[in-house]
Amino acid sequence: MRPLLALLSSAFIVAAANASAETRVFIINSQADGYGIDQCLAKGEKCGAQVARTYCQSRGFAQASTYRPVDPDEITGSVPKSGANCSHGHCDEYVAITCQR
Repeated sequence: MRPLLALLSSAFIVAAANASAETRVFIINSQADGYGIDQCLAKGEKCGAQVARTYCQSRGFAQASTYRPVDPDEITGSVPKSGANCSHGHCDEYVAITCQR
């Protein structure tokens, strides 16, 4: 009986740990806004860590675990490959930010 209780207790602890470690990936358009934020995120520069953390915190998450450029082909059916997201030879860039609670 005790081994069964120990097993159930362990299962509840693991389930509680997984519930509190929620992770979500946000795909955002890295628009050139004149502030350089697009360069920080889309180019993977060092300043992107603070921008990604602030983005996550503004959505109720504690931290940003990763941020990286995303190819439009990775975003299934959401972003046209050319034309609508390109103007004057410049296509929008997208960034994936992974946030954790």
